[in-house]
Amino acid sequence: MLQTIDDALSRALTVEGLQVAPISAGLNQSNERIYQDFDRGVSIQELVHQKSELIDRILKFCCKHFIGEKYSPGFSLVAVGGYGRCELLPGSDIDLMILLDRKPGKSLEEEISTYLTFLWDIGLEVGHSVRTVKDCVREGKSDVTVITNMIESRLICGNEKLYEKFQKAIAPTRMWSSRKFFEAKLREQHNRHLRYNDTAYNLEPNIKEGPGGLRDIQIIGWVAKRHFGARSFRELVDHEFITEAEYELLNAGQNHLWRVRFALHRLAERREDRLLFDYQKQLAIDFGFEAGPHNLAIEQFMQQYYRTIMDLERLNEMLLQIFREEILLTDKQKKLTIINDRFVLRNNFIEARTPEIFRQHPPALVELFLLVSTHPHCEGVTASTIRLVREHLYLVDEEFRSNDEVNHLFMQLMGAPDGMTHQMRRMNSYGFLARYIPAFGKITGRMQYDLFHAYTVDQHTIFVIRNLRRFALEKHQDEFPFCNLVYSKLGNPCLLYLAALFHDIAKGRGGDHSLLGADEATQFCLQHKLNRKEIRIVSQLVRDHLLMSVTAQRKDISDPDVVREFARQVGSMNMLNYLYLLTVADIRSTNPNLWNNWKDALLKQLYHSTKHVIRRGIDNAPDIEEIIQENRDAAFEAMTDLPYNRDQINILFEELPGDYFLRHHPLEIKWHVHTILGNPGQQTLVNIRQAKYTKTTKVFVYSDECSNVFSQVTGTLGSLGLSILNAEIFTTSNDKVMDTFIIQDHNNQAVTDPETIQQIEQSLIEALKSNSIYRGVSNKRTPRRLKAFNRPTKIHFEQDYLNSRTVMEISSMDMPGLLSVIANVIAALEINITHAKISTLGEVIDDIFYLTTADGKNITDQSLLDQLEANMKEALEARKAA
Repeated sequence: MLQTIDDALSRALTVEGLQVAPISAGLNQSNERIYQDFDRGVSIQELVHQKSELIDRILKFCCKHFIGEKYSPGFSLVAVGGYGRCELLPGSDIDLMILLDRKPGKSLEEEISTYLTFLWDIGLEVGHSVRTVKDCVREGKSDVTVITNMIESRLICGNEKLYEKFQKAIAPTRMWSSRKFFEAKLREQHNRHLRYNDTAYNLEPNIKEGPGGLRDIQIIGWVAKRHFGARSFRELVDHEFITEAEYELLNAGQNHLWRVRFALHRLAERREDRLLFDYQKQLAIDFGFEAGPHNLAIEQFMQQYYRTIMDLERLNEMLLQIFREEILLTDKQKKLTIINDRFVLRNNFIEARTPEIFRQHPPALVELFLLVSTHPHCEGVTASTIRLVREHLYLVDEEFRSNDEVNHLFMQLMGAPDGMTHQMRRMNSYGFLARYIPAFGKITGRMQYDLFHAYTVDQHTIFVIRNLRRFALEKHQDEFPFCNLVYSKLGNPCLLYLAALFHDIAKGRGGDHSLLGADEATQFCLQHKLNRKEIRIVSQLVRDHLLMSVTAQRKDISDPDVVREFARQVGSMNMLNYLYLLTVADIRSTNPNLWNNWKDALLKQLYHSTKHVIRRGIDNAPDIEEIIQENRDAAFEAMTDLPYNRDQINILFEELPGDYFLRHHPLEIKWHVHTILGNPGQQTLVNIRQAKYTKTTKVFVYSDECSNVFSQVTGTLGSLGLSILNAEIFTTSNDKVMDTFIIQDHNNQAVTDPETIQQIEQSLIEALKSNSIYRGVSNKRTPRRLKAFNRPTKIHFEQDYLNSRTVMEISSMDMPGLLSVIANVIAALEINITHAKISTLGEVIDDIFYLTTADGKNITDQSLLDQLEANMKEALEARKAA
């Protein structure tokens, strides 16, 4: 490879000057050779150094040609940053510092400019600075990023004495002592992690900047170099700063991230540090993963990635703690408090009293986490003790797991009044949780290839426990007032945390993860001496942890039979309280964009309806006719201030189907009545109002009955960039349509702008007057992230004979204009929609439509259902391809 570039450089030098084409071609050939070596499995360390040496050859040769020897006494070409470390990947920037002994004259400025322009012409992306030593001192003192870049420097060519002068000028004795440098880098890392939601387990992680990424490795190197003068991780072993095993883990982690980043740069054909969905699938193939019966190749590839960064996060935390003790606490008076025979508190960090403590008394591995949680002055664990925990994880075997003292300590931790979430995160970080609960080890780093689940399963589980803890804390009462109230009614909150710990523990095994997880939870509870009632509660919560979410979001919870069946499955108020809290915490922890006021309202509606049924008695629940009459009477009472007499209202009520009174609150009925009776003689009405609590907007449509109404409304609202969350669709006995749509804008907020509301009203009235299927096409582009998925359309029908309707469930890729496409297909077959539940889960829509024939009956003609399914799939596939 180096011979290739040397030959190219020789050919490039002609009497006319240095030619671009031969060097550019030689560079491309050399890069291709590096790619071939990568595919053959050549060490990634060797490849990044080869790339750096390749660039060194080119820069030296070209520098000699364009700048020559005349400036050599006062000129040095210096590699900085990643290039200074000899760590170049295909898309890495080549950072240069041109070091001068004085400000450059015009002639030198021109030659430097010509030199740099030539480097860009041959295909090198060069970042550069031109500085004197004084410039370096001034800028280095004021900016930790600049000094960091400069301490990772090496001389490529030029005056060695000038470079040595520069190195002395930026030494820790002159600026940025190791203490100040360490404190600044700690702040920098903290702020960087916050930019990535303080978790490495994002769906599209940043290999370089995210927690556990290459920057977290580099900060160890930077601080070590500033404090010890170490130029490599190997030297840290010599300084007895890290162990041989830690060095191997650090090295292996860095090498894996380098290989992934190398492959990503090649695939993207540019510098790209985000593992975007666009590339994950191909990278999984490139790294040799194959789909298994329960795990996609991409999921296996990403699990390996997440486990790597988890190891690096652990190392980063431990090594920075060692630095903290070495750099920040060296001069401090050591405060020592004896806790017990096994642990002391040293400068507010818990420390094992002897290196043999875990071997002599294995339960101390759990006791440590309990002490951190319960000791009032504890800020964490000393680095030496973290290291001891990691070195003694082998003790966590079957005998350890069945030890009564261990089990008791773990249950104490689960019930600790403070700090339990932090200790769960700490146990996961140190690798203890995966050893103590082997099933948890299987979900560590496991991702699910969709946009719905934003975190790995283990990280999601920790977030669920965190959210549950917040329901108990006074400082979060304003954020979760109702959850705080429900939480206060729990008999034993510890059972809720156990259910959260196990609710997704069987993900990725095949089969029903809820049932498998319930079995795991039962065994764990038996081992930890819970009584039969407690075991039943935990097991049922794990088994049914999706029940409330599915019922609220995908079923018609205004139907008393649906609520009664849900109440029967839940069984008691105690279980309803547990399940409600687990459901809220689970949804909020699945994806930060998933929870909203609308979902909150649905779950509360189901909670209160179920509470009413349970308290009255599941088998003594009122019948539908009784509920309809109660709601009619309540609506009459609500309308006493309207200028209409009871007879006027009664005439309108008699035209409405009974279901109408099941699905609308009395105040909503009042709004509808006022809209209709307040505008006599008008054939088409549209009225819009805000639902403040749910941060949604309600659109009421009153029009002549026609199968195209839903098509026109959904198409028009979609064309205005609005999302439909729910639709209630009714036809009166005198052939009028009374539909209510719940909508939000593109920011998932209510539509409050008066001009926008007026535009919606006018657009809908114009569309409804046309009395035809909506033919508009959405001009919104499909978002990049959605394009990475190719979910097939699935359609399922069920007959709801009790309510004389057919339920159609559609699962398909989300895309702009999708709801309008669905509505058009249904309208074209003259099928009526009576109710719709609209739900988007990541990249997938999961919509429920309640359908009837033109005469209001359920669809029993199988050929019509087959045609509906075929037409729907064809239309949706055509929309995908558009």
